[in-house]
Amino acid sequence: MKVAVPTPKDAVEPLLDDDMLLARIANGDRAAFAVLANRHTARALAVAQRILGSAGEADEVVQEAWVRVWARAGQWQAGGSARFSTWLHRVVVNLCIDRRRRPGFAPLEDAPEMADPAPGAESVIARREMSAQMASAMADLPERQRAAISLCYYEEMSAAEAGRVMELSVPAVESLLARARRALRGRLAAMGVTGVGENEG
Repeated sequence: MKVAVPTPKDAVEPLLDDDMLLARIANGDRAAFAVLANRHTARALAVAQRILGSAGEADEVVQEAWVRVWARAGQWQAGGSARFSTWLHRVVVNLCIDRRRRPGFAPLEDAPEMADPAPGAESVIARREMSAQMASAMADLPERQRAAISLCYYEEMSAAEAGRVMELSVPAVESLLARARRALRGRLAAMGVTGVGENEG
């Protein structure tokens, strides 16, 4: 997602917290919106791509999430029970789940990158193959299991943080993670990949 960089005359202090930026956005401040988007877009895109398995679909979801931020900034309650980042992740996860449940959803595979001919290319290729196998294994998981894995393992959120994003209890998140780990081990084993997460539930 491309966000316009504000010109100097429109510059916003980048150290303003999210609540302050949202207050400015509610008054139509595009520079504040650019700062907020630059602060949070990369992580939102990463979460969406892992759930959807498609960079293009993830970009569309995150753009839709930012449209909602712009439209609803005036409704944001500063100092409320949820942080803005938690709310944004919740919107992104829900949009991803909705998109995957649409009839005929079939994300296109991203084009594979060319192998690096430089020294160490074999290890790069091995990592890419493992990443591709993991993505393939995750593709068959139910949406909420994919979301839980993405938030807890890739975004390194605690079960409590992921629960706030997904609006679930900690035991419910832990149950999703346990089922997802078992399913992933089975799918990876079928591909000939063993030893992944064998010490986990």
